[in-house]
Amino acid sequence: MTSISARANGKHKHHHNRCFDDDSDLANRWDGCLPLPTLSPIIARGVLFVVSVVCFAVSYDGEFVFDDSEAIVGNKDLKPETPLWSLVEHDFWGNKLNNKSHKSYRPLTVLTYRWNYYFANGLHPIGFHIINIILHGVVSVLFLSMFSILLDRLPSQLDKRRSSEVTPRGTEGVSKAAFLSALMFAIHPVHTENVAGLVGRADLLCAIFFLLSFLAYASACVDERGGSRYRPESVKWGRLLVSVLWCFLATFSKEQGITVIGVCFVYDIFVELSPWVRCLLQRVFVLATAAVVFLLMRLQVMGLSPPTFQVPDNPHSFVEGAVYRGFNYNYLYSINGWLLLNPWWLCFDWSMGCVPTIVSLSDHRLVCVFVLWAVIGSVVFHALTGELTHEKRCVVLALGVLVIPFLPASNLLFRVGFVIAERNLYLPSAGFCLLVSLGAVRLSSYAHLRQIVGAGLSLLCVMFVARCVHRSQHWRAELPLYSEGEKVCPLNGKVHYNIAKLQADRGETDYAIQKYRLAIELNPEYDQAMNNLANILKDRGDNLEAETLLTKAVTINPVFAAAWMNLGIVQASLKKYDQSETSYRTAISHRHNYPDCYYNLGNLYLDQKRHQEALLAWHNATRLKPQHHNSWSNAIILLDNLGRQDQAVKMGVAALKHLPESAMLWFNVANVQGKMELWEDSEHSFLSAIRLDGREARYHLNLGVLYHRWGKLEKAEKAYKVALQLDPNNPIIHENLGMLQKKRQT
Repeated sequence: MTSISARANGKHKHHHNRCFDDDSDLANRWDGCLPLPTLSPIIARGVLFVVSVVCFAVSYDGEFVFDDSEAIVGNKDLKPETPLWSLVEHDFWGNKLNNKSHKSYRPLTVLTYRWNYYFANGLHPIGFHIINIILHGVVSVLFLSMFSILLDRLPSQLDKRRSSEVTPRGTEGVSKAAFLSALMFAIHPVHTENVAGLVGRADLLCAIFFLLSFLAYASACVDERGGSRYRPESVKWGRLLVSVLWCFLATFSKEQGITVIGVCFVYDIFVELSPWVRCLLQRVFVLATAAVVFLLMRLQVMGLSPPTFQVPDNPHSFVEGAVYRGFNYNYLYSINGWLLLNPWWLCFDWSMGCVPTIVSLSDHRLVCVFVLWAVIGSVVFHALTGELTHEKRCVVLALGVLVIPFLPASNLLFRVGFVIAERNLYLPSAGFCLLVSLGAVRLSSYAHLRQIVGAGLSLLCVMFVARCVHRSQHWRAELPLYSEGEKVCPLNGKVHYNIAKLQADRGETDYAIQKYRLAIELNPEYDQAMNNLANILKDRGDNLEAETLLTKAVTINPVFAAAWMNLGIVQASLKKYDQSETSYRTAISHRHNYPDCYYNLGNLYLDQKRHQEALLAWHNATRLKPQHHNSWSNAIILLDNLGRQDQAVKMGVAALKHLPESAMLWFNVANVQGKMELWEDSEHSFLSAIRLDGREARYHLNLGVLYHRWGKLEKAEKAYKVALQLDPNNPIIHENLGMLQKKRQT
């Protein structure tokens, strides 16, 4: 048999130790040089799922932290008593979609939170965390399927010359490059916030539906039969509609889901322009129509207006001059790129002063912008110049997956309410991982670099897994999360604000005051920090400084209802009654459903002896919030003091319908009933209060007084003695017990 000569047309073909020799060989094993084992699809998926779970498993018993408090703990849409339809009418945080809302519309994500609440019978974070970890494992497995499609051998120019011939696919296991890309995605530390932070559930669900939409669309672009791939001659309408449906679900999990349409478009174009251009145009028409419909629906939900944000939310978008804004945006892009490349610099919040704005052309940070675009430009130049090879197609698709899902967070389409959000890198990071794998394939194709690449990938995987575990520890509780944030972003006022708020809740008020003052120093218009600091000072009796802080807060933010109410409380303490009433009324004008403000307004009227107005204010508080205990209690006591015992009892009965487990309400009602000589009713109410809180000496003392007046002296003595055991130094108990004993002796 004649051997094949190494000489062709009188010229030698040099390959420089490349792992593959020609285009035909490249089709079967273009990534075979990667120093990775060849795994079967089942084993590859199993490894990805296990590794992705192990990376973040330490967060399974974490607490509700940071944004979880507002999106989950304080979200009434999770409660069974809230109508299910409210999820459609409210934003992600459970608020009505109005001009004050951030207009994050994610009803499917909130629905899964509601399921967690329902099946766990309450707010137990462990169930929420376990679901998040599992979802990330599912996403990692699905990305293997997507990467396999993107990196598989695509039809080449050679196929056109071969007419009906097709290029065979590799048949031994999954693509090594696809597996490496999925592995990098599964263990990337930048995903810690998405998995360990429960608000990241939106990104996880969005990614699942995003991937299902892409996979359905890809199956409509290319047929696979007998190990071969070819373009269908007709549009597969069923698969297209399924893809659109998954896109719809992705969009209603998180707004970023709509970007799958752009990724599908890029994939469809770069699979290859073929004789079936008509099918391509029909599919693109479906994509465009779906995009328009989803955007119109989103605009309708938003009330045909975008959300409004303040300067501290995203100061870079408020920089004067389009050129400087452009530099700021590009600098933020470079930081996002650095987080993907070096995820050791992570923070739970990047707002306020964390990333100072660029306002001068002499700012040395502009070097980062030029480096960013030099890298991107070189990659794009490589991909789009010369013959469109398989590798170049893969690079273009990787760039599409990197850039398109990032567009909603880029400030290019609309202003966003954050500076940098690690959560938003969840989908774009897939494109980055794909580029890393393509680079590893290129380097591994040189025999002398293969071992170095293998060692480097092994070290990178170990470091990524370790970083994921380490970072997940931070997300288990708020204090370590905020403390780590302080190390990364010491100029971020919100970091110090969150530490102060946490320490104040723990009773460390001195440290909280210090941190609040630092937050205000870093951001002189930090109205929320002023409000919280004023509350601590008010409780300490420093009403003058509290008034100054609150006045400044409402000047900065005139619609800050809580600050107006707190200002009213401080002014009432300073006997500035007219100003206090004005502050309360202003708070209510900005927040009509404000029971706490009505309660405090009632207290103001009580101090002024405007009793009827006080009762009306407390009535408004209980009407808005039937469980507003203090308003019920104050109203009952006031009616009793005014001699209107009948009304007091009726109000007490009404209050107990909403608060049957309130010992204090039973006690107040019992006192009124005792004055009316309704002995049995009063006894029942006292005993109900004692059943709910038997350690309160007052309850036993007043029960003893009831029995004393009722003539049941033995029971009275017994009640007095129990009260004395609970409060041995109470002179009233000693006096009443002495009077009773003298009476029994006579």
